[in-house]
Amino acid sequence: MRTSLQHNSRIYMVVGFSLLAVIFIAFFISLTHLYRYDPNSTNAAAKLLAPSSDHLFGTDNLGRDVFSRCMEASKYTLLVSFCGVFIAFVLGTVLGMPAGYFGGITDKFIMLISNSVMCFPGILLALVAVAVFGPSLFNVVWALGLVFAPTFARVYRTGVIGLSSKEYILHAKVLKVSPIRIMLLHMFPNLMPQLLPAIVIGLANMTLFESGMSYLGLGVQPPHASYGKMLADAQSYMTMAPWLIVFPALLLVIYVLGLYFLSEAARLSFGGERR
Repeated sequence: MRTSLQHNSRIYMVVGFSLLAVIFIAFFISLTHLYRYDPNSTNAAAKLLAPSSDHLFGTDNLGRDVFSRCMEASKYTLLVSFCGVFIAFVLGTVLGMPAGYFGGITDKFIMLISNSVMCFPGILLALVAVAVFGPSLFNVVWALGLVFAPTFARVYRTGVIGLSSKEYILHAKVLKVSPIRIMLLHMFPNLMPQLLPAIVIGLANMTLFESGMSYLGLGVQPPHASYGKMLADAQSYMTMAPWLIVFPALLLVIYVLGLYFLSEAARLSFGGERR
């Protein structure tokens, strides 16, 4: 049984990293500007050109090179997803670990806040936050980080409660080790089996949320490229220029699928507890 799980984990991991390699190559291309055309440069004489050796992914309704814009969009997709998950991870640590460790009124208060946030659809809360504070990359990252923080807090709380009865934790308490030291040095490493899948799934969900917000015009703002915004702009040209939808959607699906495969690999690989 264990061998079968390890075999499946390797398969998921290989597939996941293979898919993510496409996005990270695109990210590298955007950082090093290896594309031929400026992603924001318009050309009225080159509007809606089909994919060719000159324009690998064709051009859009403003004559902009779709390949360059797809490469550039990968940069903002990775930036938003990784920064948003980092914020949610830190906030989840600050809220979830004390809730599970101390219990009582501390647990009830923190979980009341978390449950109140989770009662509403995450995308709705993120949209409201960005609509109030303005559509900018900074506000999108913070909004998504705050929306996903309760999810990480609940993972932490559940894990800490499960570890509190372990013998090595009880020994540390008897020796009067400080709660912060116990939580960070003794509990945190043993929470990784639960945290790793949550982190990877968080990256995928934040990517989808950011794309949805950009699709509605409240995410990454022009002239910067975003997969969601590119899909929104391509709606009017679905029949005459299908490549405007195919390539951004394909890269978005590849990234999200790669993350889901990695999440499953992490879930199967890190099922044991480390002491």
